[in-house]
Amino acid sequence: MTDTAPPRTLPEPPTTEAAASYPVLRWLVAATFTVILNETIMVNAIPRLMAEFAVSARSAQWLSTAFMLTMAVVIPVTGWFLQRVTTRTAFTVAMSTFATGTVICLLAPVFPVLVAGRVVQAAGTAVMFPLLMTTLMTVVAERDRGRVMGNVTLAISVAPALGPALSGLVLGVAGWRWLFGVVLPVVALVSVVGLRRLTDVGEPRDSAVDWLSVVMSALGFGGLVYGLSRIGEENPGAVPAGVWIAGGLAVLAAFVLRQRALTRRSEPLLDLRTLTHRTYALALSVQALGFLTMLGTMILLPLYLQDLRGLSPLRTGLLLAPGGLAMGLLGPVVGRVFDRRGGRVLVVPGALGVPLALAGLSRIGESTPYAAILGVQALLMVGLAALFTPAFTLGLGALPRHLYSHGSSLLGTAQQVAAAVGTAVTVTVLSWRSAQLTDAGASDAAAYVGGVRAAFGVAAVLAVGLVVLAAFLPNRSSTPADEPAVREPAGEGAPVS
Repeated sequence: MTDTAPPRTLPEPPTTEAAASYPVLRWLVAATFTVILNETIMVNAIPRLMAEFAVSARSAQWLSTAFMLTMAVVIPVTGWFLQRVTTRTAFTVAMSTFATGTVICLLAPVFPVLVAGRVVQAAGTAVMFPLLMTTLMTVVAERDRGRVMGNVTLAISVAPALGPALSGLVLGVAGWRWLFGVVLPVVALVSVVGLRRLTDVGEPRDSAVDWLSVVMSALGFGGLVYGLSRIGEENPGAVPAGVWIAGGLAVLAAFVLRQRALTRRSEPLLDLRTLTHRTYALALSVQALGFLTMLGTMILLPLYLQDLRGLSPLRTGLLLAPGGLAMGLLGPVVGRVFDRRGGRVLVVPGALGVPLALAGLSRIGESTPYAAILGVQALLMVGLAALFTPAFTLGLGALPRHLYSHGSSLLGTAQQVAAAVGTAVTVTVLSWRSAQLTDAGASDAAAYVGGVRAAFGVAAVLAVGLVVLAAFLPNRSSTPADEPAVREPAGEGAPVS
């Protein structure tokens, strides 16, 4: 008998409900949520780790900065990696790498080993973000991406927001090592079940990677963030912070020129032609600036609540939890509104809410009511929730399919670098202003409050840029002429109840 089946065609894109129920998305979202949660899970533990390992706040903040910076360096390489391997292989590499880093952190005897474990964790996390985004843009129809992206926002944006709350709950009943002890079995469960249900999307193809570009991106981003983290230090060391910053920017400029040259000759590490799409470039800027302010706040509020107000990690986590939960609950709602009304009804009010909330936090004092802190922090998270889903959807939706992997990689890189810069700048301004006020004769408490206010004030000024950017974002993406979305093959990839 001969096979009389018709040739493979591209069927009608799936409905929202079907797309959202695909195992390939469901388990990628679960895995991404688990690994990205660890980006901020150490925030609440910083005061305890400073005492246990006898390190300063500047050193301790590298537990978060090193994680984000590693993601920024590794994510560009994943664009090449995802083209060469299957979805299941990429998932296996990501989760096994992350699990290895989690074990290193769990058993770390000294602070440098703990930082090294965080770097390994971040390397695994860096694969999951572009894997999820590229797969989503491939299998979900354009008309449904707002609602599906709203659910995915839970993993991308809400996980970092919930990290401090979860860590506070764990630290309230156990030691800091349990932050990793609790995560490890969850990672194992998601990995095993995910591999049983996961199906491959797309076909691998051979491609080359420019390792000089990898080195240049690592040196450029690393030098920039390291220099920012050292601004205001009493002992500047052999190489001043300004030299590190200038050197990092110079290397990044050379990196950009090399990517432009590689675009003409072969395949660049990051295809910067994505930035020629105006909507994508605007959305990228919104995402970067939003993550900068969010992660800066994530590290600053726990320090203030524990060091100055004397709250336990548990109470700190409970106080910060409503904002993160509000962000998560609003994700699907924002997605549905976006599909019906477009982006402007969301991004403009959201952009206005972020600097307003940060301005409120810049007036914080030694006895500010906790209810006021909770309310302002919740306003910040709601504003960011209204920004992130439309920006993701508008930005990636404006690209042709062959640039999806590069667009998601560049988006992830920009987010992580911005978050690392936000963390470094926040701690730097806090330390610098506090030292200034102490030298002027202020009490320790007054000096600390002054530092916190200055840090939030700087963040509020930067967040004004969100209002400007939001005003230029279109209501809908102008989808490029490209092949339609491909739904998953029948069988393993079919929707399950």
